Amino acid sequence: MAGRSEHAEQAVFVGRMRNFHPDVLVAAVPNGGLRDKRVAAKLKAEGVLPGFPDLVVMEPRGEYHGAVVEMKSLTGRVSTDQARVLGRLRRKGYHVVVARGADEAFAEVERYLALETLDAFRALG
Repeated sequence: MAGRSEHAEQAVFVGRMRNFHPDVLVAAVPNGGLRDKRVAAKLKAEGVLPGFPDLVVMEPRGEYHGAVVEMKSLTGRVSTDQARVLGRLRRKGYHVVVARGADEAFAEVERYLALETLDAFRALG
């Protein structure tokens, strides 16, 4: 739907994932938002990393350890910090998705989940 915020798109995506893939571990990373200086300093000390993607999908597939999803509104853009972190994650073996809207995010994660599970992880049961 045109005009939905990034927050609304992410909420729709997460709702779909919980409905269609309840066993898949998907978690949000609350990096954004307005905060006062004390809270921002506390979160930074706890490990908040500028540019880290909005969502992590903790399911190994194919050659990947897991997937990360950077949600954007239909007109949103990737920041310099985001591009840098996404590149690092890609090089470390994560599947990286930048999705413009819930529909694109869901389709990309569905394709990711369709990849074969690594034999090493399959053996763990």
